[in-house]
Amino acid sequence: MLGLGRTRAQTRSSRSMSLGGMDYADPKKKSNFVGKILMAAVLTALCILMLKQSPTFNTPSAFSRHQPGVIHVLVTGGAGYIGSHATLRLLKENYRVTIVDNLSRGNIGAVRILQELFPEPGRLQFIYADLGDAKVVHQIFSQNAFDAVMHFAAVAYVGESTLDPLKYYHNITSNTLTVLEAMSAHGVPTLIYSSTCATYGEPEKMPITEETPQLPINPYGKAKKMAEDIILDFHKNSNMAVMILRYFNVIGSDPEGRLGEAPRPELREHGRISGACYDAARGILPDLKVRGTDYKTTDGTCIRDYIDVTDLVDAHVKALEKSRPGKVGIYNVGTGRGRSVKEFVEACKAATGVPIKVDFLPRRPGDYAEVFSDPTKIKLELNWTAKHTDLQESLQVAWRWQKSHLNGYGSSLVKSS
Repeated sequence: MLGLGRTRAQTRSSRSMSLGGMDYADPKKKSNFVGKILMAAVLTALCILMLKQSPTFNTPSAFSRHQPGVIHVLVTGGAGYIGSHATLRLLKENYRVTIVDNLSRGNIGAVRILQELFPEPGRLQFIYADLGDAKVVHQIFSQNAFDAVMHFAAVAYVGESTLDPLKYYHNITSNTLTVLEAMSAHGVPTLIYSSTCATYGEPEKMPITEETPQLPINPYGKAKKMAEDIILDFHKNSNMAVMILRYFNVIGSDPEGRLGEAPRPELREHGRISGACYDAARGILPDLKVRGTDYKTTDGTCIRDYIDVTDLVDAHVKALEKSRPGKVGIYNVGTGRGRSVKEFVEACKAATGVPIKVDFLPRRPGDYAEVFSDPTKIKLELNWTAKHTDLQESLQVAWRWQKSHLNGYGSSLVKSS
């Protein structure tokens, strides 16, 4: 029955003609087929002609070409705590910004907020990528016209670095080498490198100046020191403008409440003391753990130099503005004043209004007793001075963001930009 139905439905014009056991195509069918091909070719040609007449045809992306008067900055780790604040400041100063981040520590929610604040074409783009993939990194550099790189991307917890040192050497040292190679290959002239006071280790003399010997005592500080050495060795035969900023303990958040610090829940154990303070104040943690009460300091706890993130990104922008071809600038970024952990805890209690329970524990491996900066050099050469030096006030600003963002930035799912 199926065979009969098919035979009846078959039209005469679509059948092949049999002659001597061989099949020959119907000439009419062949003619129709050729006509359709010709029609398709004509329509395609017309479409191409119309597209070429369009002013946007073959126009390169704003990010892929240099534009007079516009500085295009690549911000690695721009979805992270410090990187997102730096991106906000750059955009406010009318820089063009590309964020590259693999979101292992950053938040796509921060990127979305920045995109909402600066939706104009050619202002901000986000590229989801891992700096550990050299091929992808070189592809990004070949497709974009960068004028400068602010290299923030890095894992940055002292305690975690002692537990998983290879992660830190790969993520910090190796990835910095990859970025530097791409910059060299594609002619990007300026590097602002995010370094740390951890490269100094535990100096015998305070405060720390840029001439203080670098003797790091944990893998985090060692990895950053190696990255610095690579940059400085490369620079000996390069005309690149290089600025290395060694900063101290970062606190605070955007005063207008648009951005804040939202570490991964699984990283709370290793995170900054400010984050642990807020978690304890919100009841996420039962108490605030203070590690080490037997250091040779006034109250037995570590002494640190707490720098507000707003001041820190201001230092980065000033470093970018003052960078010069063939020159290297190395600067400590701090307030010049050391505060003990116990002082910090009391300021946090006052800022949150919560009587936080404190649990004093033994020392954490890799920690040092006392570090605070001498900011003289950066003041003289970059005209930079920390302005947000009231510890309680900086903590209050960050606490307001924490209270209004109980789930941080929310979902961390990647969304196309």
